[in-house]
Amino acid sequence: MSAGVATAQASAAPLAGVRVIDLTAIVMGPLATQVLADLGADVIKIEPPDGDVLRKVGAPAGSDRGPLFLHLNRNKRSVVLDLKTEAGRAALKALVTTADVMVHSMRPQAMARLGLGHAAMAAVNPRLVYAGLFGFGQRGPYAEDGAFDDLIQAISGLAELMGASTDGRPRYVPANLADRTVGLYAFGLISAALFRRERTGLGCELGVPMFETMAGLLFGDHLFGESFRPAQGGLGYPRLLVRDRGPLPTSDGHICCMIYTDAQWRAFLRVVGHDDDLSRDPRLADMATRTQNSDALFSFIAGITRREPTAHWLTVLRAAGLTAVAMASLSGLRDDPHLAATGFFEDVDAPDGEALRLIRPPGDWSHWTPGLRHAPPHLGEHTAEVLAPLGQAGP
Repeated sequence: MSAGVATAQASAAPLAGVRVIDLTAIVMGPLATQVLADLGADVIKIEPPDGDVLRKVGAPAGSDRGPLFLHLNRNKRSVVLDLKTEAGRAALKALVTTADVMVHSMRPQAMARLGLGHAAMAAVNPRLVYAGLFGFGQRGPYAEDGAFDDLIQAISGLAELMGASTDGRPRYVPANLADRTVGLYAFGLISAALFRRERTGLGCELGVPMFETMAGLLFGDHLFGESFRPAQGGLGYPRLLVRDRGPLPTSDGHICCMIYTDAQWRAFLRVVGHDDDLSRDPRLADMATRTQNSDALFSFIAGITRREPTAHWLTVLRAAGLTAVAMASLSGLRDDPHLAATGFFEDVDAPDGEALRLIRPPGDWSHWTPGLRHAPPHLGEHTAEVLAPLGQAGP
């Protein structure tokens, strides 16, 4: 890419010219700020002298960039500041005068003790969008409690739901689901706050609590009958709580096929040679009764799909207009032809010579192409570059 084209592409980025001071660590906050960075913002990651604790998780010997860190910090610059010192806090405040957004993932009480709460930062920069990502909303009794992904999966009801839909034993989703979900939600709220700031000229304080965000998402499915007053049934969306709900077994693997609406149900019955009169079994007669009897529905369908191989079902179900896919493993997904065609993975040689496999930012834009501007930074890689113009120094 020529320098002129690269400059034009950078200036066309949706958040070009926006500067974000990122005081987050681990997963939730770094994901939110990585999306801002992917969209063109200049994200300056402020790290303590020992760095983000996630740097070392899974890192090769001698490296300060582990796999999780790599996939949460592309397109950012790293600056080391010791915020426990007067000089570190002074340097941060100097940076904040140049910023549009400041994001932290500490408890608000801890930020206030450091003299870095919203009031102090707004005094430095009244147009600042000051976003805090933390465990619990500040109007309730849990306000000062810390939080991590597992804790939020447990207290939000997600771990119990995982057990209720399997063998009854509560368990965590094998992904940092709460961190990543709330991180993406926070990105949306930060973007909205920036939009409001552009319209009104007013900065703001924004709090994004993990607990309420996850509880709201789960109750969106599972408040169900108690969504009405008086209640019209109990908690829980039956379709999602079927113990055997999951990819359907075939004779050599598993598939997923959406058989949800009445039209899909009729099409499936025709494919498998059953009478498509929906009234024959009152439990499966229509979408409402199938929802209430989802256990019987999944049992019925699985009893049929396990008779033939996956390739057979993909052919006949798709021919009938039904959406069907084969279940993938992580190893299979790594070599998925669609991901290959869309350039999902990007093999790069970092400036230090380290060979990395990174994940490209998703999204297709008509006048701009998201991509890698900066490899995930080494600890403090940009400290001098960022602070020198402000007359500041690192620790």
